[in-house]
Amino acid sequence: MRIGITGGIGCGKSTVAGLFEHAGWRRLDADALVRDHVLTEARVKEELRQRFGAEVLAADGTVNRARLGERVFSDDAARLWLEELIHPVLFDLWRAAFAAEPAIAWAVEVPLLFEKNLENWFDFTVCVACSRAQQLARLEQRGLPRALAEPRISKQLPLAQKIEQADFVLWNEGSAEFLQDQVGRLIGSLTAGR
Repeated sequence: MRIGITGGIGCGKSTVAGLFEHAGWRRLDADALVRDHVLTEARVKEELRQRFGAEVLAADGTVNRARLGERVFSDDAARLWLEELIHPVLFDLWRAAFAAEPAIAWAVEVPLLFEKNLENWFDFTVCVACSRAQQLARLEQRGLPRALAEPRISKQLPLAQKIEQADFVLWNEGSAEFLQDQVGRLIGSLTAGR
């Protein structure tokens, strides 16, 4: 079984994926795969250098994700170009992981699940949601000022639409125990017939 976990930035996708992992599911984090594997590929780095200039690469040759983020979140054409560059590489990593262990339960964090019409990769989709105020507060706690958080939120599908499209919704506005209880119930219902 494959579950696609999505939601707005700062809503708690990683927390929920971690709870699935703690329950024995295999976890894949799209953002971590991009950071640790896709952006380390020589071809990808060269394409980034050609498109954005050497300033998106650090002195050690790694991608400066903060600078890259500044470029792509202020320019829709650049953001879409970047997605076209990295998504095929990411999808190849997913295919390899799923093929290597087809019988296990997968929990996959996918921030742009609905934006990129990736529902067909998964048996079920889960949206992790919270209020806009809570979302912004969490992002500020992570060190992302509101002035930078708002444009990033605006580049994603509105949370209400993600909620509407998801098979399941987890509301992450209460305590950690409340969220853990929701995830436990969801896992129970998903695995009841297996």
